[in-house]
Amino acid sequence: MSAGLTNSMIELIAFCILAEAARELCFKQAAADTAFHRALAKPVTWLGIFFWGVELVAWTVVLGQVPLSVAFPLMALTYVVVVLASSLVLKEPVNFRQALGACLITAGVACVGATGR
Repeated sequence: MSAGLTNSMIELIAFCILAEAARELCFKQAAADTAFHRALAKPVTWLGIFFWGVELVAWTVVLGQVPLSVAFPLMALTYVVVVLASSLVLKEPVNFRQALGACLITAGVACVGATGR
């Protein structure tokens, strides 16, 4: 663990966040109004699995360079991205408490990120 939280690692963590959010959107789309065995046959399920695999590789690279105590809390931004994406892409409603929670998560991540550099 030598490099720490460099710009390239921040970019790779951001990629992991986006890949995880994309995976969740794919799985949600596949599961909508479908039995499990039929969801497995949908291409969007396999796209989600692809995102999972790509994220696994990228996350492994991140963990080789960034302390887990810094990298993992930054991944909490996935919660914010998924809330935004589910609202924008899936048209799911977001209430005040969800929006407030996302803001608090972002504030916490900012604190972790500021101390991790």
